[in-house]
Amino acid sequence: MAFLYTTSGTTGRPKGVVLTHDNVVQHALAACIELELTAADTWAHIAPMFHLADAWATLALTLVGARHVFLPTFEAGAALDLFERERVTLTNLVPTMLGDMVRHRTAADRRFPDLRLILSGGAPIAPAVVRQVMEVFRAEYVQTYGMTETSPYLTLSAEEQFALRARTGRPFLGVDLEVVDESGTRVPTDDAAVGEIRVRGASVTPGYFEDSEATAAAIRGGWLYTGDLARIDAHGFVEIVDRKKDMILSGGENVYSTEVEAVLHEHPSVAEVAVFGLPDERWGERVTAAIVPGGGAEGGAELEGELNAFCRSRLAAYKAPKEWHFVDALPRTGTGKISKRELRSGLESKGRP
Repeated sequence: MAFLYTTSGTTGRPKGVVLTHDNVVQHALAACIELELTAADTWAHIAPMFHLADAWATLALTLVGARHVFLPTFEAGAALDLFERERVTLTNLVPTMLGDMVRHRTAADRRFPDLRLILSGGAPIAPAVVRQVMEVFRAEYVQTYGMTETSPYLTLSAEEQFALRARTGRPFLGVDLEVVDESGTRVPTDDAAVGEIRVRGASVTPGYFEDSEATAAAIRGGWLYTGDLARIDAHGFVEIVDRKKDMILSGGENVYSTEVEAVLHEHPSVAEVAVFGLPDERWGERVTAAIVPGGGAEGGAELEGELNAFCRSRLAAYKAPKEWHFVDALPRTGTGKISKRELRSGLESKGRP
């Protein structure tokens, strides 16, 4: 064992993830190749270094003799200052951080001539946010997908269209990836059938620390079952549709929260959004949205009606939220991810109908 990381616990109980020397070295070597890292690079450590959104870079960037610069505490303006002052060439940020940065009042007037690559991972990102990121930073954008259990990268995406840039992309070097149904059979590569992602490779954890039960549940037949639901196309590119635990089952229909969130992100009065399911006597679960208003809008019945009509014009009726909550901020984990578990438990404890 080289490292022991704790999973972020956004959907369940945190677990201790064992990563071996071989896991992290093989991942660092693959990252150097995939991202074309060189001694001319300067990496900005902005995402938490106790999380693999950033921690992997301590090895890979050092391996090529690159430069490290640090921001002790995240604040959007300070992060933008760091980019300019230290002539940062690349970094990896979680979507909530990127959203705060591109919405900062000074962002549009900044220039980042040395910045060549922005990576984003740790949570799904909406195409509307990708568009803003590319407009503000004027650099290559790559969407990543990975897990603490995989050191972390599993896929990369760097296509031209915004919708494709928001996809999780093709398998990372050294990773075997499949999308399978409940029986373990590969789903059709038609970009329509949904299954669970399973992976194997040199960067995949051997298991959870002192937790044989969790290890046996996650690693079966040599494959790590990720708990992420996705589609896969004929070229092997995957698109995450939801976490298994975040999928909403309403009236017998599957509702993928990321699809609803992507639509709401397109509305100018939405700064941030989280979509999740709450228990419902009639439907089993009802689609619920927590919204941080943006663009000068205020939460209330008028905005709720506007957003409801917006969703119903773009989504099937059963996918549109049935319950709306307008909040000043969304709860986050220590890694900056939106905590849907905290949102659910908070509303359920208030005895929502």
